[in-house]
Amino acid sequence: MEMKSAYRWFLTAAAGVLAGLVLGDDAHGSPVVQDYPYRPVPFTAVHLDDAFWAPRLETNRLTTIPYAFAKCEESGRMNNFARAAAVLRGDPVADRRPPGFPFDDTDPYKVLEGASYSLAVQPDAKLEAYLDKLIALIASAQEPDGYLYTARTIDPDHPHPWSGPRRWVKEEDLSHELYDAGHLFEAAAAYYQATGKTNLLVVATREADLLCRTFGPGTNQLHVWPGHEIVEMGLARLYRVTGERRYLDLAKYFLDVRGSYPGGDDYHQSRIPPVEQTKAVGHAVRATYLYSGMADVAALTGDQDYLHAIDRIWENCVGRKLYITGGIGARPDGEAFGRDFELPNLTAYNETCASVANDFWNERLFLLHGSAKYVDVLERTLYNSLLAGVSLEGREFFYPNPLESAGDYARSPWFGCACCPGNITRFLPSLPGYFYAQRGDRVYVNLFASGTASMLLPDQSHLEVIQSTCYPWDGKVHIVLKPDGARDFSLRVRVPGWARGEVTPGGLYHFVGANLPPPVVLKVNDQEVSIKMNEGYAVLDRTWQPGDRVDLDLPMPVQRVEADSRVRADANRVALERGPIIFCAEWPDNPGVKVRELVLPANQPLDAQFEPNLLNGVEILKGRALMPEEDSGGAQTNCLVAFKAIPYFAWANRGKGEMIVWLKDGTDGKQED
Repeated sequence: MEMKSAYRWFLTAAAGVLAGLVLGDDAHGSPVVQDYPYRPVPFTAVHLDDAFWAPRLETNRLTTIPYAFAKCEESGRMNNFARAAAVLRGDPVADRRPPGFPFDDTDPYKVLEGASYSLAVQPDAKLEAYLDKLIALIASAQEPDGYLYTARTIDPDHPHPWSGPRRWVKEEDLSHELYDAGHLFEAAAAYYQATGKTNLLVVATREADLLCRTFGPGTNQLHVWPGHEIVEMGLARLYRVTGERRYLDLAKYFLDVRGSYPGGDDYHQSRIPPVEQTKAVGHAVRATYLYSGMADVAALTGDQDYLHAIDRIWENCVGRKLYITGGIGARPDGEAFGRDFELPNLTAYNETCASVANDFWNERLFLLHGSAKYVDVLERTLYNSLLAGVSLEGREFFYPNPLESAGDYARSPWFGCACCPGNITRFLPSLPGYFYAQRGDRVYVNLFASGTASMLLPDQSHLEVIQSTCYPWDGKVHIVLKPDGARDFSLRVRVPGWARGEVTPGGLYHFVGANLPPPVVLKVNDQEVSIKMNEGYAVLDRTWQPGDRVDLDLPMPVQRVEADSRVRADANRVALERGPIIFCAEWPDNPGVKVRELVLPANQPLDAQFEPNLLNGVEILKGRALMPEEDSGGAQTNCLVAFKAIPYFAWANRGKGEMIVWLKDGTDGKQED
């Protein structure tokens, strides 16, 4: 299929099958496809040309994706498929050692998915040829019945120790066979939608068909739940692409069987059935993949039990287990959620993959409910914990994302367990698809960046939305609407929680002091209008004319933030926030100072200014802070020193050194002498 034709096809598919159709039956009583009631405007129809995100997406396309593929080749991940294929052909294979991890196959899958998204918006014949060659290699490693898992195929008699002696016997523990399949399904759908080619989709559906034969409620089937979730999301996506209901049925079965018999645990979210769960528990990536899969099944089947369960879990997560940066997963042990309000800073895990999965989950909850509170969490995670996961130049990564460093933590060019770089490569190209959404005659503006978006209104007329802003450094957002002609529709522009005096939904964090941020100002065609709010959105219902303008002014004062008193790690400490950005103090900007010892007085003003030559251009905060010292007699004094803070996402791009987000609070008499 030619790229232009594939692009047009992708827009149609994404706007219909992928993004969701109207719930219920048609006028004749025949069942129609059921999906999310709110439809994202496809990322292929949203083009960012801003100074913040557009360069990052280009870095991901030109640097991170090729770099990640090269690392997959260098580390032997591609060769795993070649060795498995040689075994299947009966060729002699000198090296029969299993891969380093049984899930190493997923790293090429994830980068391939990200590369497919890039192809969907930026044709690249060389990249497409490389992907076709890689897909042929992957296909050659698939066993005749559809099984694809190099950790066993390379040497079936001596597979990876985590794999077990036979297929699936350790699936609930460590084998990751279904986890591998889930990422394959995601990559196959992405490549098919980007190019129209079925080469990887055929591989994926062969394995999906094997899973449908193997697992299920039948007496001759295995009653097993996935040890590491994501196959549920992958099967739901295959269902959207192919229309094969058995894929959706299997996704639901994997949820239904989970926790339905003794032997499960919180680490795998399997101690009790998902519909009975009320708290975010266990391995944070597994958990948020599970919750995303539950959302998909709830949307596609109308199962209200799963919908209510993820609503309860979300309230627990956001109200008791979310870091100020939007990161999740407090404990290095098990890469897991901790207890309620257990949010250490120096040892915070906050895996990059968990941030990506947290945004997957919150986007799905928005698509289910249409509330801005989910986008508030998504945005917080996006601009802070998630973005910190990749260096500014795109070749180094974080696995954990702590909120404090004693100076011994640095970015890595790759990992033995390389899940996080691949997740970054596949998330960033799809980011434009998080900016806008629709439901009926409602058009939602969820995120802010300069660029254009194209969409169809319910009467099938065309609407173009043009956004101009310097967000996240400035809160002024200018929107121009260009419908085909005079059109009646409701424009709903998100007013972020931070602009309404709410740090996070649920009240885990709050701004210091009783003063609310300055009022938000909304104008239509230069005339200020009163703001009618609904679910966190400013609602503008009118007949829109081509060229109508909307101006949203979100004031961005520097704010001090406190945590709930039950968060012991943040007691008597404050964090700094401006707009959606969390700031940190890092060693290069505060020479001669131990930033972890700094005390931030309440009476010292903090000013924001943009520094174009620092860290590719960032807003910084400047002021004065107290540095404890000892005088000649051994008594402690406080010396007033210059203080500078940078966005948290940009830390550790200049080498190792101290960093801290939660500064000691100088309130209540802790002022300079």
